[in-house]
Amino acid sequence: MQPWATIAPSYGYLSPDRSPALRKADEERFTAFVEERMDRWRRSAFLLCRDWHTADDLVSTTVTKLFQHWRKVCAADNPDAYAQRILARSWLDERRRPWRREHASDELPDRGLSPDDRVEDHASLEALLDAVGPRQRAVLVLRYYLDFSIEETAEILRIAPGTVKSQAARGLASLRVLSHPPAPVTGRTFHPGRKP
Repeated sequence: MQPWATIAPSYGYLSPDRSPALRKADEERFTAFVEERMDRWRRSAFLLCRDWHTADDLVSTTVTKLFQHWRKVCAADNPDAYAQRILARSWLDERRRPWRREHASDELPDRGLSPDDRVEDHASLEALLDAVGPRQRAVLVLRYYLDFSIEETAEILRIAPGTVKSQAARGLASLRVLSHPPAPVTGRTFHPGRKP
């Protein structure tokens, strides 16, 4: 049984007035849509939240909302952007409500490498993404990891395209500074116009 198969449709998705053949076809389309994109959603959710368990929760929330609004998803110009918007907005909503999360410990256990870790410096990328703010991180992941356009990213996050550009520029500048820290000062002061 698929993990989303137990979700109760609360917004009339599978209303009794629809024929069983239509319901079956919709269920098959939904299942194919989710199965095809599940790994990508999970990886992008992990890049946003930096925790596999939270990433799985975000993906579950996304799948639930997609199921509840499947007719809107089918009617959308870009169903992938619609799904990614749900994922990103769910993460941002969770970040805005810190009192909803429980913290059993301040220290997290060491994690082993997952099968999705294909880049040698994956940990450094994660650390760099951790150092930027949530909105910049969302913009950077959508623009440069998932290859969404400026307009698609703006639509997903419901912000202006200019905000996407500025957040991406600031985020990239922060990543550059963090990845290449300035050289240590040697103690000598440079004075323009003076001979050393």
